[in-house]
Order: sequence, then C-alpha cells, then structure tokens
Amino acid sequence: MRIAIAGFALESVSFLPHLTGMADFERWALRGPAMIEGLRGEQSPGGGFVDTLEAAGAEIVPLVYTDGFAAGSATDEAFEAFRDEIATGLTAVRDDIDGVLLFLHGAMTTPTRTNPDLECLRAVRAAVGNDVPVMLALDLHANLAPETTTLANALFGFHYSPHTDMAETGARAADCLLRTLRGEVRPVAALVKPALTLPSIFTATSVAPLKDIVAEGFAAERSDPRIIDISIFCGFAYADVPQLGFSVAVVTDNDPALARRTAETLAARIDGAREALQHKDRVLGIGAGVDRAMAVAAQADRPVVILEHADRMNDSTWTLRELMRRKVRHVAVPYLWDPAAARAAVETGTGNAISIDVGGHSSDRTGGPVRLVGRVLFAGPKRFIGTGPMRKGRDIDLGLAAVIEADGITVILTEHTTPAIDLDPFIQFGLDAADFDIIVLRSKTHFRAVYEAFSAEIIIIDTPDWGPADLTTLPYRNVRPGVFPVTT
Repeated sequence: MRIAIAGFALESVSFLPHLTGMADFERWALRGPAMIEGLRGEQSPGGGFVDTLEAAGAEIVPLVYTDGFAAGSATDEAFEAFRDEIATGLTAVRDDIDGVLLFLHGAMTTPTRTNPDLECLRAVRAAVGNDVPVMLALDLHANLAPETTTLANALFGFHYSPHTDMAETGARAADCLLRTLRGEVRPVAALVKPALTLPSIFTATSVAPLKDIVAEGFAAERSDPRIIDISIFCGFAYADVPQLGFSVAVVTDNDPALARRTAETLAARIDGAREALQHKDRVLGIGAGVDRAMAVAAQADRPVVILEHADRMNDSTWTLRELMRRKVRHVAVPYLWDPAAARAAVETGTGNAISIDVGGHSSDRTGGPVRLVGRVLFAGPKRFIGTGPMRKGRDIDLGLAAVIEADGITVILTEHTTPAIDLDPFIQFGLDAADFDIIVLRSKTHFRAVYEAFSAEIIIIDTPDWGPADLTTLPYRNVRPGVFPVTT
C-alpha cells in the first residue's frame, strides 16, 4: 500500500491584527524524507500517521506538513500556497497511491475566508477523485461544517484537552485507512452540531460535565461493534466563523443511520448541559486573582499558577504589571513573546544589567509594555527537543531568547511565540520551577497535563485580551444565529 500524508494546520484567532504568513509556516514545514524522519515518534497527528504506516509495512508518500499551532489568521497568500502544494502533490501521484491521510486543525481563518480548512479538503478530494479514500485527523477545537463528511471518508478528532493523544488520533485515522484498504470496513460518517460554543479554558476534558460527556462518547463507541469512532469537537470560540462551536462526529462501518442517530444523541446531551459547561464562577479579575495567588503561596510548599488565559499571542502584561506594582517576588513569567526585546537582551549580553520595555505589542488589548530593570541571566538562540507530554520529541525553536531577573521576577523572552505548557521553559534554561512561588502561564488547557499535579493551585484570571472567558464581549459578525452564548 502507498499512502500519501500531509498536514496544514493553524488555530486562528481571527480577531487578532497579527497575521501568520509564509515565513511562519515555512519555519515549521517538513517535506520529503525529512518529513518522515521529523514526524517519526513525535507526539503529533503526523507522528501517528508515520508510526502506524511504518508498523504496517506501508509505503509513505510524504507531501508537506506544517503546524502553526495557535496564532492570528493565516495570510491568504500562505493558505493558497500550502493548499496548492498539497493538491498539486496529490494530483501528481493520484494514480500511484491507495489512500490519503490529512491533518487539518479545523479552525483556520484568513482575512477573506471563514473556512479555509474545508476549502483545502475540497482541493484534496478534487485532486485524488472519489475513489481514493481520504482520512482526516483534526484538533478537538475544530469548527466544522457538515460538508466535511461528504469530502472525507472518515474524520477523527483529539479526544482530550490537553491534547495528550495527538499521535493516537493520527494512529486512529491511519488504522481506519488500512482496514478500509484491506476490505475490513467501509467507513461512513455523520456530523451533528449542537448550538453552543465555549471559551477555550472550559474545554478541559478532565473537568465535569465535559469529562462525563466525553466518557459517554467512549461508552457509546464500545457498545456497538459497528461504531468505528466517535469524536466530540468543542470548537474554537475565537474564530469568527459561521460553523463556530461544538460538533459530534460518528464513524460507522457502512451504517449511516446509526452514525446519525448516535451523533444526535450525544449532541442533545451537550445542548442540555450548555449552562453547566460555562463555569462562570471559576474566573477571577486581575486584582482578586493576584490576591488569591499571594495568599495561597504564603502557605504552600509548591508553586501557585496564575493562568492569564485570555492572552492569545503570549505577550500580555496585565498580570506582570500588577505583580510588579505589588513588588511580589519569587515569580516566573515563562515565554513572554517580544522579538525586539529578545534581540536587545542578546545585544546586552549575559550577566549584564538591563533596563528594557517588554511585551504588550500584539494588539491594543494586551496591556502595553512594562519596564524591566534587572540582569540578563541568559541571552542567545534557544532550540531544543521537547520533553513534555504534548511536545515530546518535537523540535522547539524559540529563536533568540533571554532570561531576565528583575527585582524577584524572572521573565523569559522569546523571538518566536509559543505558550509555556510544561516544565521545559525551566529545564532548558537551567532553572527549577519549584524554586518559584508564583508561575504566570498563558495557556488555556494544555498546561494542565503537567501543572494540575505540579502546582498548589491553579488560579484563572480574565484580562481584556482577545481570548476572554466572557465571549459576549467579542465583536462577532459571521456566526450563524442561535449559537449560545454569542448569538440569538
């Protein structure tokens, strides 16, 4: 069997002015044999593709694989270039392949497109025709249109957030493709959309009632051998698109009625839990959050996490400014994105004193820059292989980076934006996370894979950034009517 594999992913915050361009996607891109080498053993859908196909003795036809994670919208130029590269590559090999494995995030936008993922999938189907099976792996936060199931033979989403099962999801898609080609199954899929969406922080699948709903999906899958797979997609609330929100996808072995019926049952369960899923009582304001963190830290023997979840580009300064104003010490702020400040710190040099403005530049909601006066503990390029549960084996390139200690607060500046979701920000710079009383993170759910057990308490605060807990504060224009809580 010869299987083509490709990936083109981005979780777009469409409200952000910052765009994700060709240079960004090229920085992450893998092609040809290097793509197979780079993905093998990696905690990613592509890693699951490669490992499963190689174990089965299938021949892999690599096209291109790039994952932009979470950022502003893709430029139209970048989207069109990678869409066309995938489609052209498939057209060239269509007579010599038996199937396609494709990873799309499902929540990409561009300045002129509200569903480029679907457009890319259409291009894939047009390139290979209707007889070549296409299996699609997607992020749990995908915003999906029902048409997806008419273009892909089957679709498979991450089951968990934090996304600790990315490789497993790729493996599920690859296994279904192999079984299809062997004639063991004939997959058909149904997709049903409950009319609600959630802020990303409340899509943690370890927290009830979402935890219970995901478990019900697993139970339904086990209850009937005709059900191949069930995926519950939470959607991505910060993409202003008509298909915003939850989706339930069910794949069965040639039983479309069972797929539809099962998806409708789970969708009704989600609709019925819409109020409980919001968790409005778990979010504090900046001042109250810092009060709580200081009080817990005074008694705790482990660090307290302040989660500045609304920050979408990892450069918000609201919490940092408040901690500095109160002169709180033994604080870590890992991965504050500021390319100019990182370069300036490198020019200043390790061991030297520094006075520099940092952060708050990606939009007018980030809090503006703050002045750090302290010493450079490290300055230079930083690239490493991830060790955390979501980034194990992944090449992490921070670009130029700097560690600055300023009056008891340690800030890690990076040239390339990435959230701190595990202990690597400390390990890779020779720091010990346990030495700090308070750690300020900018993740949504992925940090929980490490920090739920590591921290004394997780304190969620809301800031005015573009990823708020109160979705009704965002200027949606494209969402279809009736999606709770953002449209009527």
